[in-house]
Amino acid sequence: MYVVNSLFAEKIMPQSHSKGFITSETLPLVKLEGADIVNEGNLVLSDVSFEVSRGELVYLVGKVGSGKSSILKHLDAELPVTKGKVRVGDFDLSRIKPRQIPFLRRNLGVVFQDFQLLSDRSVKENLMFVLKATGWEDTAKMKERCAQVLEMVGLESKSHKKPHQLSGGEQQRIAIARALLNNPDVILADEPTGNLDAETADGIMALMMKIHHQYKPAIIIVTHNRTIIDRYPGRVLLCKDGKCREVTEEVQTFKAEDLKDDMPL
Repeated sequence: MYVVNSLFAEKIMPQSHSKGFITSETLPLVKLEGADIVNEGNLVLSDVSFEVSRGELVYLVGKVGSGKSSILKHLDAELPVTKGKVRVGDFDLSRIKPRQIPFLRRNLGVVFQDFQLLSDRSVKENLMFVLKATGWEDTAKMKERCAQVLEMVGLESKSHKKPHQLSGGEQQRIAIARALLNNPDVILADEPTGNLDAETADGIMALMMKIHHQYKPAIIIVTHNRTIIDRYPGRVLLCKDGKCREVTEEVQTFKAEDLKDDMPL
């Protein structure tokens, strides 16, 4: 069962470098039921319902301002749940308390379009900062984990560099490494290729798919790029006209004439 008692969930939540959410393997890691998505007091999407299980790849598509990113902000508790139910792992986000949000985020990996690296710190210092912020205390283990994630993204030789000394693709790889630090059960990626050229974007997606196949996290990617979805298939949810609906079948069977404006090639 899901853990309903929030205080109990806080007490049993594993440390940042342990096994993650305790949610049963048979239950979805992410579940929305009749949820309203509200941003800055404005209702963006209403009555949103979907589930994402372990190891699933899900795309959120739609035009700019359609509510894609706002869904992610609800999933990491940046925006509060005002109506309906939203669960992520062991947490009921309609009832979560501020002091419990760090426990939720320890098992989420978030990748941003604009990287959001600390510009005055080296790659290693960026990663160490996140580990300290999420409860790691053993310096030797922290350094070991930094080395591990940098190796995973193929940038172990760049640990001493600062963000401005890296290309856009390298900065996004570092952002992915940062998202992997705590072995997340769920990865939320908001337009991870939006600021990259086509070749670099494909390399970033190939890296994310490698992580997906090897470690089996649930991955939710916000994108408007139809090419990515065609090359790396997954479930597709369309945000349009205040609603969010699944359009996987239309996309996979090329019956997506009405989706062209929402997912340009």
